[in-house]
Amino acid sequence: MKRLLKMAAAKHALSFGTLLALGLTFDPTCTTTGVGAELSARDIMEKNFYVTKIKHMHSESTMTLINDKGQQRVRKSRSVSVLQPNGIDSKIMIRFLFPGDIEGTGYLQVQHYDGEDDMWIYLPALKKVRRLVANNKKDSFVGSDFSYGDILLPVVDSYTHTLLKSEPLDGEECWVIESVPATEAIKKDYGYSKRIAWIRKSNFMEKKVDYFDTAGRPLKTQVVPEVIEVDPTAHKWWATRREVLNHQTGHRTLLSFENLDVTKPVPEDFFTARYLEREK
Repeated sequence: MKRLLKMAAAKHALSFGTLLALGLTFDPTCTTTGVGAELSARDIMEKNFYVTKIKHMHSESTMTLINDKGQQRVRKSRSVSVLQPNGIDSKIMIRFLFPGDIEGTGYLQVQHYDGEDDMWIYLPALKKVRRLVANNKKDSFVGSDFSYGDILLPVVDSYTHTLLKSEPLDGEECWVIESVPATEAIKKDYGYSKRIAWIRKSNFMEKKVDYFDTAGRPLKTQVVPEVIEVDPTAHKWWATRREVLNHQTGHRTLLSFENLDVTKPVPEDFFTARYLEREK
């Protein structure tokens, strides 16, 4: 146990997600009073990281792409995810179901808090699994305004966090936190010079995030209008709607999640490159 605590502390300090993984207790409900009033920017972003670390989840989603002329394209997918035994890293597999030109396309990501994530994409037209590399994280995810690096949150210490202020946003009290890449390599790989996030004080879920490109110019804004507590026992939350506007192109992406299930385990073989090739 001492060795595991040391490993987790090296990257995340002693996070509540790690404590849960070790079977220890922690009360994540402290937010705006008492201990919660003394949280540092890093503490807040760590809680934001872990609040969506769900043991296992099945979901379906609808992605609507809207160009600057208002023309829309709709894509549907299903996904499965699991939290790895260390309580830090997740695995996610996304399979597109509609429309026909993207049906069967699959994406697999396996996080590694102490190294580079493994990422693969399967393209049915090529009948081939392609391995992605770190600098693909800044690329558009299947033509949307999300990048590959946006699919799973980066580990907390990939960025240096500063608490700018507290303020209400659309009736919800939020912390406003600026996050700057810890290294030039992270800045280059993700394509962001900084992020400014409004984090809900009630549950640590983001309410809004502004992204700036590597030149420091406004790139895009993500708003998260709807969140639900999918696992009240473990205090886990999920965003059921996300909306991203690219300020430089005028393109928008709307993402909604339906049929979330956190009770059903996910077979381990779902998270393999071979499974991606099944197209189903």
